[in-house]
Amino acid sequence: MKFAKLALATLALAATPALAQGSVTVGSTVYGPQGNEVGTIVSVENGQAVLDTGTHKVPLGLDMYGEGENGPTITVTKDQINTMVDQQLAQAAAARDAALVEGASVMDAAHQPIGTILEINGDNVVIARGGDEANKVTLLRSYLDASDHGLMARLTNAQIDAAMNGGAAAPAATTATEAEAEAGVE
Repeated sequence: MKFAKLALATLALAATPALAQGSVTVGSTVYGPQGNEVGTIVSVENGQAVLDTGTHKVPLGLDMYGEGENGPTITVTKDQINTMVDQQLAQAAAARDAALVEGASVMDAAHQPIGTILEINGDNVVIARGGDEANKVTLLRSYLDASDHGLMARLTNAQIDAAMNGGAAAPAATTATEAEAEAGVE
């Protein structure tokens, strides 16, 4: 599953025992409060370690980890963390779906305007680029998010252009999510 950008219930994780920053390394198994396996660390950078629960990949600050008998620990179980992520993803999808209406403006991942929604056909969202109904692009619903500033696509105008022009290579900084998004552009 894609990385979930989370404001993960800091309260649930704040009571972590003695910091384990030195033992939080790629490949480390992370354990919960009862000593049960929660997941595996798949990357560590910029003060965060991405924990793969087998269901979700969750970025957590290194200060969220404690040290247990078997290695790094967190104060929630695998089921609890998966439930928290599922709830946040459901809330984000509901907010997106509520914002997806004909006439709504859509911005790209660089906060630049893409255009206005002309129609919504199931998971396909048809956007008039720059308000020009003759210049349309169709994005999958799953590549749009509701933000504080309205609807935002998970890709840039340049990536949309590249995909529409025969799938030319996207910029080097393209993430896996953005690359997946490009495949969803018609």
